[in-house]
Amino acid sequence: LCCCEYVDRRGERNHLAACCCDCEDLDEGCERWLTCKSLPPGALERIADTVADRLRIPWFAGAVKINVSLVPPLVLLPVFLHVAALHFLLGLVILTSLPVVVLWYYYLTHRRKERTLFFLSLGLFSLGYMYYVFLQEVVPQGHVGYSQVVALTCGLILMLAALSRAKKDPGYLPIPASNEKSSHRGLPNKSVRGSSNGLHGVTMSGAAIGRAVNGEAKGYSRMSAEEPEGVKKDWCAKCQLVRPARTGHCRLCGRCVRRLDHHCVWINSCVGEQNHQAFILALSFFMLTSVYGITLTLHTVCRGRTPFVALFYCPGAYSDYSSALSFTCVWYCAIVTAGMGYILLIQLLNISYNVTEREARLALRDNTGRRLLGGLVIDTGQYNRGFLCNWGHFLSLGSSPPQRSAEDIV
Repeated sequence: LCCCEYVDRRGERNHLAACCCDCEDLDEGCERWLTCKSLPPGALERIADTVADRLRIPWFAGAVKINVSLVPPLVLLPVFLHVAALHFLLGLVILTSLPVVVLWYYYLTHRRKERTLFFLSLGLFSLGYMYYVFLQEVVPQGHVGYSQVVALTCGLILMLAALSRAKKDPGYLPIPASNEKSSHRGLPNKSVRGSSNGLHGVTMSGAAIGRAVNGEAKGYSRMSAEEPEGVKKDWCAKCQLVRPARTGHCRLCGRCVRRLDHHCVWINSCVGEQNHQAFILALSFFMLTSVYGITLTLHTVCRGRTPFVALFYCPGAYSDYSSALSFTCVWYCAIVTAGMGYILLIQLLNISYNVTEREARLALRDNTGRRLLGGLVIDTGQYNRGFLCNWGHFLSLGSSPPQRSAEDIV
């Protein structure tokens, strides 16, 4: 393949120059729109799939496909912020509507159980663009020292390093070899043979799953006879393996994760046993860096006022476009920081009570937990050993070798 050729979703060789040719679904849609006819079912999905498949850029070994969800933040965020800097009312409308649009898109993808790079792209591009505006508009005014710029830059680098660590393996359970072979064959019905604890001839058909465990038929979860009392292990029907305690199956990643806390859309990955500490560290560095950058910008744009007062009352903010853009970016950062601060607060409270977000959600569903601190934290009481012990357990995550399932031992 040359740099402008690629193999499309139909397995045919195609060229970037022909990206607007031979799109029958789009032609039919335009014809029906001009003749005021309704589109057939699934037409919009087929058009979207075709556009996503043909959206590529030239590369050495062939044209590379661009993820569509990466594009909107790169284009819309600078446009919205520059428009919001034109007038106070425009800024009020745009900065109010942006969180609503982001939340709407989150619930849309969450309901469809889709993974998207939109939030990761929005977060990383927001960091880069805010840093660019700070260097271009705030620093030249001469009220920010060299040491302050270095401190802000170091905070940004540390946050990105922690974020990179949080993007790594959250603690996935290894998929059994028999399950990998079955998935490669694409068979609708799968059978798994267990070698210990009486697991033999396990068969899965749709959602109905039956197992013989120690001569006794059970449902989704089971208690191992060889485990000590109180230590629960259960069976994951989708991954077809025995899960250690506190392990959960992520429906977006399609994998079981040790001590699953939640699937974070901002890093497009799960938060589990191996990356929970890095996730908290990334949030902490983000909060410190963001608050420090907001304070430096407000001291420059609204001199003579404290940062909190200047955030709500800054008469000279719209006197020139540079100050207006800086003030608009400050408000955008403040909205994002408030949201991330709430996430960090919930995480710290959950760690203090040794409960994961997944366990809190299940406790609410089953009505088995206690609401504390006005409902900010749900104490299940199952793993809570006191404040110091809970934090000691959290700080030791990932240091001990992971528990092995029955299939791994055999």
